[in-house]
Amino acid sequence: MTTPEGAEVATSAPSRDPWAVLRQATRARVALGRAGDGLPTARELEFRAAHAVARDAVHTALDTGRVRAALAAAGVGLDVLEVHSAAPDRATYLQRPDLGRRPAEGTTLPCGSYDLAVVVADGLSPRAVHEHAAGTVAAVLERLPGWEVAPLVVASQARVALGDPVGEALGARIVVVLVGERPGLSSADSLGLYLTWGPRPGRVDAERNCISNVRPPHGLDYAQAADTLVALLQASRQLGASGVVLKDEGVTLPPGAG
Repeated sequence: MTTPEGAEVATSAPSRDPWAVLRQATRARVALGRAGDGLPTARELEFRAAHAVARDAVHTALDTGRVRAALAAAGVGLDVLEVHSAAPDRATYLQRPDLGRRPAEGTTLPCGSYDLAVVVADGLSPRAVHEHAAGTVAAVLERLPGWEVAPLVVASQARVALGDPVGEALGARIVVVLVGERPGLSSADSLGLYLTWGPRPGRVDAERNCISNVRPPHGLDYAQAADTLVALLQASRQLGASGVVLKDEGVTLPPGAG
């Protein structure tokens, strides 16, 4: 279409992408588009980059010095102990989950009488521990006045169940394990919190409670995670149990926090 002077004008507004609103509402890989029979080049490159980030998160070594420094900077005043699982290296840890569930031979810890033990474990994403463990621990401890808390334990090549023998050795009634969760293509830095009453070797997953996806700003922030965990800790102490018999009926999370 042209004006009487011959200048060209647009006949209609350019079409808008109907999936744009959905993509803005989630970090999931949705509405990627097509280029022939495959993905557009930009989307393919994004996928490869996300996959590389996830692989790097799994294979990154836990920097215990960095964790100690972050805990100190966050104002966590607990003594910090370090332990290693029975897995001698990262390759063995990934191939032998059972070795990550028990301490290395000869591990000793000071025994006391504590309400709570906190274990920071690298799990499948040491990156999550580097970025989120200190802030989470600080938020939890400031909500537990009067609780006797054991020295904090930083565990390398560790699975969730390593907290059971560690908590028992420390003499804690409850153990909470902060662990780097299995990375996804949009969440390579997700931290999980696992609560177990009466830690001892042989505990099973049904005897634990889990708070997942602690990774602000895209998941739970530290205050939300701490509020939920502390509510569970208080209920666990009253009930004398954890796991399937302990229900999360306390803090209601705001929309979009998951």
